Amino acid sequence: MKDKDMTRGEELRKALSYDRKNGYDRLLPGEREAMEEYCAGYKEFLDAGKTERECVDRAVALAEAAGFRAYARGMELKPGDKVYRVNRGKSVMLAVMGKESLAEGVHIAAAHIDSPRLDLKQNPLYEADELAYCKTHYYGGIRKYQWVTIPLELHGVVALKSGQVVRVSVGNGEGDPLFTIDDLLPHLGVEQSRKPLGEAIPGESLNILVGSRPLADDEGKDRVKLTVLELLNRKYGIVEEDFISAELCAVPAFRACDIGFDRSMIGAYGHDDRVCAYACLAAILQLSAPERTAVCVLADKEEIGSEGVTGMKSAAFDTFMEDLCAGQNVPVRACYEKSFCLSADVTAAYDPNFADVYEKRNSAFVNYGIGLCKYTGARGKSGASDASAELVARVRRTLDEASVVWQMAELGKVDAGGGGTVAMFMAERNIDTLDAGVPVLSMHAPFETVGKLDCYMTFKGAKAVFEEA
Repeated sequence: MKDKDMTRGEELRKALSYDRKNGYDRLLPGEREAMEEYCAGYKEFLDAGKTERECVDRAVALAEAAGFRAYARGMELKPGDKVYRVNRGKSVMLAVMGKESLAEGVHIAAAHIDSPRLDLKQNPLYEADELAYCKTHYYGGIRKYQWVTIPLELHGVVALKSGQVVRVSVGNGEGDPLFTIDDLLPHLGVEQSRKPLGEAIPGESLNILVGSRPLADDEGKDRVKLTVLELLNRKYGIVEEDFISAELCAVPAFRACDIGFDRSMIGAYGHDDRVCAYACLAAILQLSAPERTAVCVLADKEEIGSEGVTGMKSAAFDTFMEDLCAGQNVPVRACYEKSFCLSADVTAAYDPNFADVYEKRNSAFVNYGIGLCKYTGARGKSGASDASAELVARVRRTLDEASVVWQMAELGKVDAGGGGTVAMFMAERNIDTLDAGVPVLSMHAPFETVGKLDCYMTFKGAKAVFEEA
């Protein structure tokens, strides 16, 4: 009804203008409590999953508690059945069978569970001037200077020639030691300080300090290194040669915690992209029998281009979908052409401290909800799938009908850089795909920050996509 006190300009402004509002001004009754409960579960997920293997283990445990069972090829499935398949321990796919045929397509939410880190090299352990170190090769896009002088944990596996796989986790247990990487003291760092930020800490200097005590009653060489090897052998039964078939990585020793006097944000390692991965996982765990089959993909290797057998380029996803489609005599390509994928990956949150690299009108803001990205890529949209106008309109409608707070987002100014997601690999399969995710401050840093409201709205958004008719 027309407000008699409004001027014509005010009426037009209200009816025609796009006015973004802070999400806290749009929360429904009871949502703040639901948001806090959701974020508490997310923080537990982060602390339990410092690597992709640990994330898969945690996801499977949560899925089985929610009634999911491991999928076996040829298994007969009916609407409401919940299944999952683990790919080599590093990625997992989950599905809730819908009421409609797979010929009508599926609704997919795809995220990745790998994060930037420091991988130990295959011959890592050495001694230099009576200090023991491990050589590393950084994984993903990091700013190397951020990884020195912070506490680190060591996670991963060592595969022995016998076939036994030994799990390693040091730093996250009660009383565990931690590790670190040295940096130069400012008193002697004059020359280092003159170097560009990206060159001050070379990749080959990211060597983890792991010991300093020499082996007692011995006068041979590398006594400190030998002490470390003895400790590793005693605890894990491994010898130095076993590093060759090991996957060990150093990750920040930070627990997820609330940020700010108002506790409105979460600080942690690995928000990119576990914040979206958990949202997709939590959403599919709540489904019963959707109209269309819902599929959640938690993939590996996105930070290095989605390569390898556990990345989104792998045929593992296609094989899983082919197996599901075979049960209904539906060609997988026919399923794909009517499917939709929410490529759930984080976006950059506008940071007023570095405003010069953002284009404010098209940037995502903390507390303005899930950020929809029509395209990602770099500069001239290189490496982007670029969703169609019709698809963006469909997602807008779906989110609005579910009262999801959302915003449009772009990763910085046009020529400032850019980034990629798994969207292009879904689009190559002839699946309509749109990027969407949580805005992140300090993305790819060892300690990233996100807004609780945005985390919760990403969960609501994924659930709305799964439940769309």
